[in-house]
Order: sequence, then C-alpha cells, then structure tokens
Amino acid sequence: MRSPRLVVLGVLLPALLLAGCSGSGDAIDPDEAAGRLDTAAAALGEAERIDFSIAVDGSLPSGVRGLESAKGFGNRTPAFEGDVTIAAGGTSLSAEVVAVDGQLWAKLGFSPDFFTIDPAEYGAPDPATLIGLPGEGVVSLLSDVEVESTSQERDGETVLTAITGTVPGEMVAALIPSADPDADVEVVVRLTDDDEVQDLTLTGAFYPDADEVTYVVTVTASDESPTIEAPTRTGGA
Repeated sequence: MRSPRLVVLGVLLPALLLAGCSGSGDAIDPDEAAGRLDTAAAALGEAERIDFSIAVDGSLPSGVRGLESAKGFGNRTPAFEGDVTIAAGGTSLSAEVVAVDGQLWAKLGFSPDFFTIDPAEYGAPDPATLIGLPGEGVVSLLSDVEVESTSQERDGETVLTAITGTVPGEMVAALIPSADPDADVEVVVRLTDDDEVQDLTLTGAFYPDADEVTYVVTVTASDESPTIEAPTRTGGA
C-alpha cells in the first residue's frame, strides 16, 4: 500500500511544475509597471546602438502591400543597416538596405548596386524611423503605454513581467504610415527583472480595409557606436 505522503507528493509535484511553467503570476501595480517601462525606455534612449527586429506574426492579409520583417542595427543619427522583407504584388521581396540622411537604399538579390527607393510605395516605413532619435521610434512607445494589466511568466529560465495595454494609433502611424492614427494599438511588453525589454507585441489596424495585424519587436541596447554610411555604388530609383 502506498503511503499517504507519496500520494500527496504525486498530486502536488505535477501541479507545482505546471505552475512554474505557466503564464500566471502575481500582478504588479499599474503605476509600478509604467515606471518600469519608463526605465526601460530611458536605457534604450541612451544607447549608442540598438539591434532591432520586427516581424509579422503569421502573414499579412491577402492583397496587402507592407512590411513583413526587418532586422539589423541602427544608431541615433538615425540610421539603419540590415535586411528588410516586404509583401508586394502577392509575393515577398527581400533586400539588403541602408537608411541614412532620410534616404533608403536597397540591394536586391545578386545585384552589385544599391538603388534609392521610396518605402511608402510599398506600404513600408523607413527603417531608420523604427529606431529613431531619443524619444522617437519604437522606443518612444514604451513610455506611452496605457497599462491595463500585468502578469509574471517564464521564457525558459528567464522570469518576465508581461505588461499589457494600449498605445495611441497616431504614435504607431508615425512608424508605420499606413496604420490608422485614430485606432489604439494593443501592446504587450515583456520585461526582465532588470527592466530590459525582452520583446513587445503590437496588434492593430496597420493596413486599411484589412484584418488586424500583429508585429513582434525585439530591441537590444549596446554602448558600441556604429558608423552607417550611404552606399558607394548606387543607382536611381
């Protein structure tokens, strides 16, 4: 016959393990959450370099011309260097890009040359604006979150605070021009115990006459000061 102690352990241990892996946990005060977001934004705002990625969660609605993903690094010039994929004409186009001095250069496939392009023609933002100057870009959204709820969750070994709320559509439209400036965007920001941004998720009306879209963003700060310059071999748009 099994002892009562073994029976109790057999019931409790699985429950405890499941609880440790779940997204539930003690909530924090909304004012405390807002303060932690301000701390995270300030740290990113002082960084010389930000490694950045943004990618649509799933796929863009059928027929939409817009940003699928961007990944690279930038400085506070603002400037950006990396790779961008956009949806256009029912297909995906990927390019190496450099954005500096308000212009965007792209190199497609095996082409040896960069060409200047207007990202607005593809429903995409200038990637340099996604990083922006201090107080601008994605970082600026952190301080404008209207906190609605918080929870604790795990990502592997890391314990994170997930802060859920909304940000004004007009701020998001400054980053992705096709977004509805009059419609708030849902946001979930996940912070580490050191108030570093693990990631943030934005869900809203990014494209007219289309279903809501969700983007997942990561940002990592660095003291390194990268130099980003316009390409030397260029062609016209």
